[in-house]
Amino acid sequence: MFVKTQFSIKDLENLSGVKAHTIRIWEKRYNLLEPDRTQTNIRFYDLENLKRLLNVSFLYHEGYKISKIANLDEREIAQIIQEKEGKNKEGYALQAFKTAMFDFDYHSFAKVYNKLSETKSFNSIFFDIFIPLLTDIGNLWSTGSIDPAHERFISEIIRQKIMVENHNLLENLKEKKAPQFALYLPNEEIHEIGLLFANYKLLSEGITTIYLGNNIPLESLKHLLKHYNSLTFLSYFTVKPDRESVYEYMDRFDKEICSKNNMQLWLLGLKVKDVDHKKLPKNVTVINNLKILEEKIVSLK
Repeated sequence: MFVKTQFSIKDLENLSGVKAHTIRIWEKRYNLLEPDRTQTNIRFYDLENLKRLLNVSFLYHEGYKISKIANLDEREIAQIIQEKEGKNKEGYALQAFKTAMFDFDYHSFAKVYNKLSETKSFNSIFFDIFIPLLTDIGNLWSTGSIDPAHERFISEIIRQKIMVENHNLLENLKEKKAPQFALYLPNEEIHEIGLLFANYKLLSEGITTIYLGNNIPLESLKHLLKHYNSLTFLSYFTVKPDRESVYEYMDRFDKEICSKNNMQLWLLGLKVKDVDHKKLPKNVTVINNLKILEEKIVSLK
């Protein structure tokens, strides 16, 4: 599998948040980066240049003058960033997680994550750091600035962290309760992080769930109707169903799952972001983001 190790100046702009024009000025005036050139004389940057720019960008946005940063060696830059960690935990963590992603370095990720966990709840880490990180990475992947392997690496680590939290909550359940929610992803949908976090929020409020995971055909959900008289189904539409099929899916779900039973469907995700709420079936609710879902779950208690 090919993994991206060469980056254009546009990639550097997307990854660091520093405009390409500014990067060129820093490069010429301060020798901040050392690009190579292709046989056709096109400038490109290696992974070490990218990581240096990420560190420089962090310090620059922390108020350091670029002329001062340019006179620092790698060890001095790393030391200052380490000192800044306590004052800007979120900014430092975002930068450190991106660097860990490019190096495929789980231990570096875990070191920063464990330090965050000493002062922040998992809920805060997810909203303050993981969501901005995943948003950035999604944008970078869509523009081709990072390789799918990078995106998968960091997403899988975050997925594992949520699963650990869910496991701990399940282990600590004190009494058996009838499930109130069934969580699933529709056929051909595999992006599970949002759904896993929704399960975490429900469990953390003491609400029992059935977690089915990804790629579940609508027909398979009917098996639950044989066991439960009342359930709220919750799903996350990131890439499936196709946008033109979303209304059709909701109508079919309402007729085949909800209409003859005391069932509801809650939907989140990119594919339902712009749906017309006036066209929703009566048993279907669209929730715009995880923060609103959190508020809705808390209100159930």
